[in-house]
Amino acid sequence: MQTISIPENLDTLLGRDAGARALTAAGYVTSPATLATKATRGNGPAYRIFGKRAIYRWGDLLQWAEENTAPLRRNTSEVNDKPSDSSQ
Repeated sequence: MQTISIPENLDTLLGRDAGARALTAAGYVTSPATLATKATRGNGPAYRIFGKRAIYRWGDLLQWAEENTAPLRRNTSEVNDKPSDSSQ
């Protein structure tokens, strides 16, 4: 069984598979396919291309996950305070 570690350094560079595994280990369940789709359609974490592969800075992945997490709730009737884009 492979141990998945969360990078300590926010500048650590990760490929799409390693980035998805690290996010999942940090509690933000994400698949490589989700990151690929977000890279194509938008709304995903910042990334760079190295050769033919996407590479992500761990800090950017973590920031993206945190920004896309709803605020703390105390019960199910609370409304999400995050603004929605209703203009589309």
